[in-house]
Amino acid sequence: MSKQTPVPLEFEGEELEGVFVGRRDGEARPTVILIPTVMGVSELEIGFGKQLVELGYNAFVADIFGKAFHGKPRDVMFEQMNKLGSDRVALRRRLLAIVEQVRGLREVQEGAVVVAGYCFGGKCALDVARTGTDIAAAAAFHGLLDPPNWKTEQIKAKVVVFHGWDDPMAPPDHVVAIAKELTDAGADWQIHAYGNVRHGFTNPNAHQIGLDAVRYDSLAAERSWTSFINLLEEIFAGHD
Repeated sequence: MSKQTPVPLEFEGEELEGVFVGRRDGEARPTVILIPTVMGVSELEIGFGKQLVELGYNAFVADIFGKAFHGKPRDVMFEQMNKLGSDRVALRRRLLAIVEQVRGLREVQEGAVVVAGYCFGGKCALDVARTGTDIAAAAAFHGLLDPPNWKTEQIKAKVVVFHGWDDPMAPPDHVVAIAKELTDAGADWQIHAYGNVRHGFTNPNAHQIGLDAVRYDSLAAERSWTSFINLLEEIFAGHD
């Protein structure tokens, strides 16, 4: 059975509070940092974390918006997303602070951290990889693919992009562009594109946003999750 533990972080005068999801024995295991959608820390990502725990990993649901924004309405969260996204240099500092915090947790196995994100969180996961920091992998589920305004470093992480081909927030030219960017950065990369699939396909409640471009797709959700677990198994085979 998993347990959930709030983990605070003071960052540049703001209070962030992520959620560590792990087994009760407290043993160090490979850990996946899950960066949420625009809505921030929610039961959706905690649920993904619980699934990872069942498979022998730990999870950390990152709080990139701040504790003050937990449970806030959609319009407030979109405003915060736009604010963070408008300064990718400051966002990079925030993301790397969270990664360093997670590395320092005693339940996290050394050298065994993966960063995965959803929607805006997918952009964040890719930005972590773009810094060249030493993580095992980065995964973006229906992520925003536009590059930052700083130079992508040589990417050490394996990178996988799970993409709905009919996602207007990441049109085909963005997909081609990130493929070139990842190639130029020397990354071991994959892009999985799902036909007739729109934005937000992993979220059963995606329709609640009220946009035709955002829809849950159970088959794409299952395919992408299975591929992600395959990647974890590839990376962490034999990790003790």
